[in-house]
Amino acid sequence: MKKQQVKYLKSLIEAPSATGCEQSVACVVREHMGLFADEVTTDTMGSVHGRLHGNDTANGAAPTLMLAAHMDEIGLMVRYISDDGFLYVSAVGGVDAAILPSLRVDVHASNAEEPLRGIVARKPIHLISADERKNVTPLDQLVVDLGLPGKKVKQLVAIGDTITFAAGFERLGKNLAVSRAFDDKCGVWVITRVLELLADDRCAADVVAAATVQEEIGTRGAITSTYAVAPDVAVAFDVTHATDYPGIDKTKHGDLKCGGGPVIARGPNINPEVFARLVAAAEAEGIPYQLEAEPSVTGTDARSIQVSRAGIPCGLVSVALRYMHTPTEVINLDDLEAAAHLLARFARDLNGDACFVPGMREDCPATEDGEDADERKAGV
Repeated sequence: MKKQQVKYLKSLIEAPSATGCEQSVACVVREHMGLFADEVTTDTMGSVHGRLHGNDTANGAAPTLMLAAHMDEIGLMVRYISDDGFLYVSAVGGVDAAILPSLRVDVHASNAEEPLRGIVARKPIHLISADERKNVTPLDQLVVDLGLPGKKVKQLVAIGDTITFAAGFERLGKNLAVSRAFDDKCGVWVITRVLELLADDRCAADVVAAATVQEEIGTRGAITSTYAVAPDVAVAFDVTHATDYPGIDKTKHGDLKCGGGPVIARGPNINPEVFARLVAAAEAEGIPYQLEAEPSVTGTDARSIQVSRAGIPCGLVSVALRYMHTPTEVINLDDLEAAAHLLARFARDLNGDACFVPGMREDCPATEDGEDADERKAGV
């Protein structure tokens, strides 16, 4: 990964974006998408869409492809401020209370120009009973200490202010990196990288990169983005659990490695024709890839994209990530570049003959009831 590409990834990570407060990272995304996209828009939910016009869409023949990745991150929210200035908090997204004690955090206070540094406080081990030591301290028994007088804290902080982990991007070992919020800002990096790869070598299809919001509390941005874009086909991009470190049962969770290449999901949430095309794209480009079984709905934007409108043929590509939903998520940077090239090839292979109706490839572009491709694109 080149220095400028690393710089962009780092800027995504360092822009705070707890679910529902994605404005800072949206600014970074808009600026970067503007370098390559023909159009960049932001919807009322806050999701950012960058559209690259295809070279064969004027006559409506080529499909519209949406690539989706969410730009929100897990965090905390202030629910009560004590007279002594301690903050009591609730989780925004899937926060593990076990990792919180002693963490440094950034409080994005309503009345402060810069984030306020705080720590998640708990009684020291000397003051905890033997029985208490056996259990995880519940989130509602932890506080955030800003080191400020109570009166000052109440002047600066408001109920509902968000808090993010105070951990940024660092290189780790060979080709690895560690940070908070790789879930799923590395996906935002990938879909904007696809726009860059296609900008000078247009494909037939329109390609829309959708950096979505509020995935961590129910893939909400994906719902509205899919309705607005009305794609003919979509691929969600996210992270998945690496199983290449101690304590993970591969018989239950599969064999997925950081550095093993992009992960292509297969299951009922995935259109089988999209899956086949993703595998074909990887093999055509000589990109190593991994397969993941997803026997139910996935915890990604794909779950909502698939059942939007009258149904959108959808695939899911991920990168393997260690220690998900912690401040120390680990990925292999080579996997990101490989994933971008895979998706770019997938886009280039789309044309007016593309069929995504399961078991109907020979009969497309018409479906069983005679509906043609132009009608499907128009939503008739």
